[in-house]
Amino acid sequence: MSRRKRRILKSKRNKINNLDRKILDIFNKNSNRSLNYKQIAAKLEITDANGRNQIVKELQRLKGQNRLDEVDRGKFILVPLSHYHEGIVEVTSRGNAYVICEDLEHDIYIPSRNLNKALHNDYVKVYIYKRQKNKKQEGDIVEIIEREKSEFVGVLQKNKNFGFVVPDDPKMYVDIFISPEELNDAKDGDKVLATITDWPKNSKNPFGRITQVLGRPGDHDTEIHSILLEYGLPYSFPEEVEAYASKIPIEITKEEIAKRRDMRKDLTFTIDPKDAKDFDDALSFKVLKNGNFEIGVHIADVSHYVKENTVLEDEAYDRATSVYLVDRVVPMLPEILSNNVCSLRPNEEKLTFSVVFEMNDKGHVVKPWFGRTVTFSDQRFTYEEAQEIIEGNTDGVKSSLVKAITTLDGLAKKIRKRRMQNGAISFDKTEVKFNLDDKANPIGVYIKESKDANKLIEEFMLLANRRVAEFISKKKKTFVYRVHDEPNIDKLALLQGIITKFGYSINTNTRESTSESLNKLLEEVHGKAESNMIETLTIRSMSKAIYTTDNIGHYGLAFDHYTHFTSPIRRYPDVMAHRLLQLYLDGRPSVKAEKYEEKCSHSSEKEFLASKAERDSIKYMQIKYMQDHEDQEFEGVISGVTEWGIYVEIIENKCEGMVRIKDIQSDYFIFDEKQYALIGQADKRMYQLGDQVTVTVKNTDLERKHLDFNLIED
Repeated sequence: MSRRKRRILKSKRNKINNLDRKILDIFNKNSNRSLNYKQIAAKLEITDANGRNQIVKELQRLKGQNRLDEVDRGKFILVPLSHYHEGIVEVTSRGNAYVICEDLEHDIYIPSRNLNKALHNDYVKVYIYKRQKNKKQEGDIVEIIEREKSEFVGVLQKNKNFGFVVPDDPKMYVDIFISPEELNDAKDGDKVLATITDWPKNSKNPFGRITQVLGRPGDHDTEIHSILLEYGLPYSFPEEVEAYASKIPIEITKEEIAKRRDMRKDLTFTIDPKDAKDFDDALSFKVLKNGNFEIGVHIADVSHYVKENTVLEDEAYDRATSVYLVDRVVPMLPEILSNNVCSLRPNEEKLTFSVVFEMNDKGHVVKPWFGRTVTFSDQRFTYEEAQEIIEGNTDGVKSSLVKAITTLDGLAKKIRKRRMQNGAISFDKTEVKFNLDDKANPIGVYIKESKDANKLIEEFMLLANRRVAEFISKKKKTFVYRVHDEPNIDKLALLQGIITKFGYSINTNTRESTSESLNKLLEEVHGKAESNMIETLTIRSMSKAIYTTDNIGHYGLAFDHYTHFTSPIRRYPDVMAHRLLQLYLDGRPSVKAEKYEEKCSHSSEKEFLASKAERDSIKYMQIKYMQDHEDQEFEGVISGVTEWGIYVEIIENKCEGMVRIKDIQSDYFIFDEKQYALIGQADKRMYQLGDQVTVTVKNTDLERKHLDFNLIED
């Protein structure tokens, strides 16, 4: 071997890893000081000539990238903060990331080497390179300002003296090292909850401890609990909360009734899903002497029982929402309240908070009334039973109840028609439901339909929510609103590009034309193979509905004023709305918005996490269902196209899986981004978004919630 080659090999062996990162760390900690290579070498404890030479070269390279300024010969200082921004990290499944900054139009691409131990959803400071021609803007994370979370669900891979937790989350790109004393009796292969306790500077992996052993992977309860814990959602109540709830006085006293409007003699009933246990809302119905109708929307008075500055209040706020998984509900309130004390069960007196409308036969509100009431539910209907009455099957049902339901159905249809004419968007999104056996195994899949009975309840709940919001808005006082911003024009353009390939279009010239054409689109795709995919893409083009004290209206419902008032058993913002409404009915001054804005933000975030957990539980159950159908052929529609394969959604049960590009044997396929297609290089055969294909199950991975298909080619 020549001397030159020996010298090159030696220099490679002695190369300092991540030197740029180490130098920038020093400058970040000394942002107002100029430093030379000797000072940096001293801080890095580098004393040899080779190491110092590497520092000199790296300083020049960083200067060339405009990350350091040479203020004097050989003296460098960090570039001023104009190149630095703060934002949230979004890690991709491939280990790279983007930082989303409020003050920048475009997201900043972060190569994996520049993540600097930042994890998905962390709030960070990022340095942005000067944009070069024809290159996307890249960044370097220089500081983690706030970690999003430190707990991760995963499987323990245990060695003799230590272990690693391999996280379930594909966006968690490193395993967590667990020392012997932090194993907490977990066994190799257990699914666990691990907390990151430290991430040493020179360690590739964070260090952690196992705080909970969940069970064996694949076990049903283990996987469901894993889904909840992945999003920081509890699945049981602390003992002190259960104990407090059990001691709440539940007797309705004469003194309490005297403070309220007594509506116990009014015909009252509930309409809910057949498996519901908590009944938030009831309707009452009465014909007035002038021919108008008195319709009461009665809501469980949760705020009477959940008092501020108690452990019950703290727990309800922390949860902020009930979580509806495939096989269970994880309630916001302990069962004694959610299913018993507060639930508007039949043949029981209940404390309620009501909106009572005088309404004419056109479905117009003549006069609303708001206040606390006491009610008595005469009947509990399921949606199916109420639907039977609407369709004329009234055997065995009291005539008074038949008249109430059929009249309310007619009024609801008039209210809905006006709402749609005003620009509301009709999102009747497909809901996948499962028939489960006694061990929670899926034995069937069905699609839930929204019929007239569902829409009856929906319209009166929407009306109550809207009228409460209007009432407070006129008073110009702080309140909790449910708002929905107008859709992003770029997302609508993307939707337009996709649906054009199916022969559909939308008109985005005005707000009115946008909502009208979106409704037309949803109507046209209904019942077709591509319906679920296009409905999903349309929803994704919309802004997210959130809670806030800043009332900007609700675009999707076409309401200028809207709140959530009708489900306080399962939504904390509704509890806030009840408290504020009563405060203002009592003539009290407006509260400070800042306190409630913080609570709104927390509630929005918890709702978002709960919806992700709900989707994961559906995905888990779909994969579990498909395990027993591995030899069956299914008709599906291509719901996504990427450079590594196509996603296919089975038409009959909405299960989605991937056909990997390497598994398509008939040709060599390349991803064409413009056409949303894979194109064969030999015969130009195309697999495009929306195409119908036939697939079989190749692999089901319950832990990763991933489904692989084989494509049946012609």
